Amino acid sequence: MEDSYVLQVPDRKFSDLYLCTCGYSKCEPLHSFGPAVRPHFLLHYILEGQGQYQVGSQSYKLEAGQGFLIEPEVRTFYQADSHAPWTYLWVGFDGMRVREYLGDIGLSGSRLTFRCPKKDELQALVFNVLKNNTISASNQFLQESCLYAFFSILSQDMVLLPHPGQGASENLYVRKAMEYIQNNYYNGINVTDIANYVCINRSYLYTLFRENMRVSPQDYLTNYRITRASELLDLTDLPIEGVAQSCGYRDSLVFGRIFKAKQGLTPSQFRKQKRQQQLENQQKNRQLPDAGPLPAQ
Repeated sequence: MEDSYVLQVPDRKFSDLYLCTCGYSKCEPLHSFGPAVRPHFLLHYILEGQGQYQVGSQSYKLEAGQGFLIEPEVRTFYQADSHAPWTYLWVGFDGMRVREYLGDIGLSGSRLTFRCPKKDELQALVFNVLKNNTISASNQFLQESCLYAFFSILSQDMVLLPHPGQGASENLYVRKAMEYIQNNYYNGINVTDIANYVCINRSYLYTLFRENMRVSPQDYLTNYRITRASELLDLTDLPIEGVAQSCGYRDSLVFGRIFKAKQGLTPSQFRKQKRQQQLENQQKNRQLPDAGPLPAQ
C-alpha cells in the first residue's frame, strides 16, 4: 500500500448510527485484503482506478465513482487491479438502526454495490474527519455529522449497480452454524457443540464448510475469535486475560499461542503495534491535503 490514512474511533457517544473507523488508501497493483470478516459495516468508495470485490461466489469488478458495502461477519475479499490499482476511501460504522438507514439508501446483503458521482464531496467529508481526529466532544459531534452527511449524499445521488447472477445459495446448515458461532464464540464452544446445534455430525459439517466457506468449521471459529480479539486489543484497554476470556479462551497461554500463529505477533506486541500506528496516523492525518469545503446540505 503506497499511501494510507486511517482513523479508529474507540469512544462511541451515539447509538443509532456511529462511526467506528474511516480512512483513505492509495493501493499498489494487486494489493488485497482478506478473505476476512469485519466486526462492523464498511462502505468503500473508489476515487481512482479499479479492482475486484468478492463475497462468497459473487464477484464484482468496480471502478472509480463506484463503491461497495461490507457487512459484519461476512467473509469478503477485495483486490486492486494489476494495471490500474484503485485509490479508495472508506467509512466503518455500526448502530442500532444501521440496517434501517442502509435500507433507506437501497443497500443490503443482496444489493452491495453502487455508483455515486459526488467524489469530491465524499472525499472532503472523510478528510475532514481524519483531520479532526482527537476524542474531544466537539470532534465527536463533527465526526458524527460527517457520517450522516455521507449517508445524505448517497441518498440523493447514489445509483445501485446491477446484481450479478446469483450463485448457489449458501447451505442452510452452514448459515445456522455461522449464526451459532457468532452468538456463542465467547462461551468456549467447540465443533462438536456446533454440529449438535445444527443436528448433523462433525464429518458432514466439515464437508459443508469446506464446500461453502473454503475453511473448516474449526478454522472459521478460530478466525472469528481472533478477529474479535484483535478488535478488543486495538480499541480497548482490557487486560490480555480478559480479552482471552471474552473470546472463548479460558487459558491465556493457549490464546497467546493461537493469536501469534494467526497474526504473527503476541497479543501484547499486537496491541503495542496498534497503539504506535494510531500515534503515527494522528501525525499523518494532520498533514492531509485540503480537500475543500464541506458540501452544502
